[in-house]
Amino acid sequence: MTVVTRFAPSPTGFLHIGGARTALFNWLYARHCSGQFRLRIEDTDRARSTQEAKDAILDGLKWLELAWDGEVVYQSAHADRHAELAHRLLAEGKAYHCYCTPEELAEMRAQARAEGRPALYDGRWRDRDPADAPKDVRPVVRLKAPQSGETVIADAVQGEVRVPNAQLDDMILLRADGTPTYMLSVVVDDHDMAVSHVIRGDDHLTNAFRQLQLFRALDWPEPTFAHIPLIHGPDGAKLSKRHGALGVDAYRDMGFLPEAVRNYLLRLGWSHGDDEVIGTEQAIEWFDLPGINKGAARFDMAKLANLNAHYLREADPDRLVTLIAPALETARGSALTTEHRQRVRAGLSDLLQRAKTLVELADMASFYVLERPLPMDDKAATLLDPENRERLGRLVRDLDGLAAWEHDALETVVRTFADHEALKLGKVAQPLRAALTGRTTSPGIFEVMTVLGRDETLARLRDAAADAAG
Repeated sequence: MTVVTRFAPSPTGFLHIGGARTALFNWLYARHCSGQFRLRIEDTDRARSTQEAKDAILDGLKWLELAWDGEVVYQSAHADRHAELAHRLLAEGKAYHCYCTPEELAEMRAQARAEGRPALYDGRWRDRDPADAPKDVRPVVRLKAPQSGETVIADAVQGEVRVPNAQLDDMILLRADGTPTYMLSVVVDDHDMAVSHVIRGDDHLTNAFRQLQLFRALDWPEPTFAHIPLIHGPDGAKLSKRHGALGVDAYRDMGFLPEAVRNYLLRLGWSHGDDEVIGTEQAIEWFDLPGINKGAARFDMAKLANLNAHYLREADPDRLVTLIAPALETARGSALTTEHRQRVRAGLSDLLQRAKTLVELADMASFYVLERPLPMDDKAATLLDPENRERLGRLVRDLDGLAAWEHDALETVVRTFADHEALKLGKVAQPLRAALTGRTTSPGIFEVMTVLGRDETLARLRDAAADAAG
């Protein structure tokens, strides 16, 4: 059997983090089994489905590098096929027309609630003579679901789950206007796409019982169901925006790498011993359904950031420069030159010791590419008082005569200068850092001077000294 999984989002909003994890698990299982990972957009709710949401789903999956097999399936394009199967069930006596009016249904639900019963359809048209049908009511089509016994699912994550059939009423397959319902469309599409494994959130578990009944009524092979516990916030409550239930695009904009998000989502509800950092190829090799936890996972933004920091340090430096280039160009107000890119690349190793996201990395690196005169934050401006500016002017003369512009040589010159000024090194290094970076925190100052190079370093120091002279 060829394993075929599917991710089937509804395009009514962004691709949220829970949906991204579902897509990842489906993708990994398909790749693990050398099978296929299909994408279906369940856009039958025309009123709520938007092109913007469809685009966001596709863009989110592409950013996460979860490539699907074959063409995207749009559920709305197969409505005729879905309706055809409902009519087949009608012809086989496995479905029937129901002529209940909205008022009758409302009365039925109210009576059930008053009697403390579930508000289920009572099956009044199940075996009724169609000759009794009112002339002015367009019927729906309902499945003749089994009324006794149980529907049992051997769920690959939850284990064996069962529900009494008395708790499942005859669901609607076709609405009064002839359009298919979600339940019918899902089952037909899963069959037609040869889906072997339905891996999705456990909020769909109740749907699975009804869908399984429909598979059986159509005499179709039943897929393996695997219902994943939902993601909760750190406080154990249902994940919401305050916890991080944002669109995948938001994590991209916050500066997370796709491989870090994939790794984090993999560990969010699935485990392989104590392994935390799991690369994509290793994940494909290891991933299986029994490894999915039965309890809800807890989202932790701090853990995601720490994992992202690891992947930043492992990333190709040229790729990182390319990724942060747009933010750097915004900061400087113009395009980066080759020299700017080389400068940022040279300074990455120190910057990456502290940066956890691309946003932080770009902010930390921005001083390497800013135009002169360098803007100063408030703390840096305070450090550059007239006395320190004059002192930097004297330091420029010592640095200007340096033969080799190298880390150790620069440190020797600055330390010697501090001794001559009868100052501790920090009293010179702090205003030196402010003049060169516009801030009071940065990588080691001699590393900064090395990366900036002789000409840029001396030019920035002369700017600071000139302000004192002016």
